[in-house]
Amino acid sequence: MERISWDQYFMAQSYLLKSRSTCQRLAVGAVIVRDKRMIAGGYNGSVSGGVHCIDEGCYVVEGHCVRTIHAEMNALLQCSKFGVATEAAEIYVTHFPCLHCTKAIIQAGLKAVYYSEDYKNDPYAIELLQQSGVRMQKVPVEIEPMQIEQQQVVAQLLRKLEAYDDPDFQKLNEEAEHLFRNTE
Repeated sequence: MERISWDQYFMAQSYLLKSRSTCQRLAVGAVIVRDKRMIAGGYNGSVSGGVHCIDEGCYVVEGHCVRTIHAEMNALLQCSKFGVATEAAEIYVTHFPCLHCTKAIIQAGLKAVYYSEDYKNDPYAIELLQQSGVRMQKVPVEIEPMQIEQQQVVAQLLRKLEAYDDPDFQKLNEEAEHLFRNTE
């Protein structure tokens, strides 16, 4: 078995964190890494103990949900809360950071931003990152953390379909097995 790259490993971690998001508009995950070690993680969600978007809907003001704290900010705040230095660390984020998170990343002394998906990439955020010497790199995710769950759901569906006398079932079953064999 071939080992995945560090970039893919940490990006996969950010996608796993994304699955904890409580925002219905966009789930985002972030992992802060220093010396190839994860030092903090975050996902977008409400203030601790507060109402979550998944429970009562998003609280949108001027096109933005003001109820949530962004994943990058949650990860940075976790470092602050526990006294973990962020100088020269790197951040892996599922989506390109917003302008406010970009400014916080720069102020926290991070040296690189790795992101998987473009999302309203603010030109000023890009300019600030470049001026500050913070490296930006798009890292398309090659490993979906949810693949195992997806495989389990498809396997359950196929077991249910097997009960029906459908001539297309065998072909679909073979295609599913081939797909999952190639992702493991």
